[in-house]
Amino acid sequence: MAERTPHTISRPVVDRTIKIQSEQALRVVRRVFRPLVRSLYAIDVILRIIGEEAGIDAVEEAVSKMFSDCARDLEREKARMEKLCTDNGVTEKPRYTHPMDFTAHIVLPQVAQFVALIQMLDELMITLDALWLTGVLNNKQCGQAHYQWQQRLLRLGRRIITIERRAHRAAYEKGHGEEVKAVRESSGLAAEPEAIPDLEGSNSPSDDSDPSSAETESDIGEPNTESLDAEFPEGSTTTPATSGWRRLAGL
Repeated sequence: MAERTPHTISRPVVDRTIKIQSEQALRVVRRVFRPLVRSLYAIDVILRIIGEEAGIDAVEEAVSKMFSDCARDLEREKARMEKLCTDNGVTEKPRYTHPMDFTAHIVLPQVAQFVALIQMLDELMITLDALWLTGVLNNKQCGQAHYQWQQRLLRLGRRIITIERRAHRAAYEKGHGEEVKAVRESSGLAAEPEAIPDLEGSNSPSDDSDPSSAETESDIGEPNTESLDAEFPEGSTTTPATSGWRRLAGL
């Protein structure tokens, strides 16, 4: 008997084109955007095979909270840098030599959230560069800020990919391996999860000829990352003490 070929799922997609100017935002797109999108979609697919609705909702809420916490911190830092511009009479924003028009395929609400984070990162980097070019920030200050905020988004992407790998492993442990494999194939996903990107050394001195060339991790002015380890939002139907889904997400 001939094997049945899984049908291809027709899913809704919104195409959104944005202009990205800063090198730091471009790096996030190049290194984690596509793996992150595939992982987000795979998480949704896998959890609906092996999970209960309450658990699925808990993981979705946790992922959305990671994104919203990052957005809050980016907005706060951008407002602080814009005030610095105002206080120092900096009104001109730089142009960039190699901007990119990037088309994102929005297949889940969380993808739209991450696209917004990339835009916010880009806007923050532009403001920082304006402050550096006018001498308000020195090379070290600008380079550290470049590195820290870029890494915030790269690590967020890496964390999502890790959640997918845990969900995939849990599916096989629960005996849903063949079902997950078939659905992954029909959804256009690889049979196995994405490799976790290696973020170490992602900004070697040779990467830049601007202040980012001095980028090294420092605790000076480091963004608030405590929110990435926060509890589930109030009203969640799953509690930290009993939630296998919380352990699955590494929260």
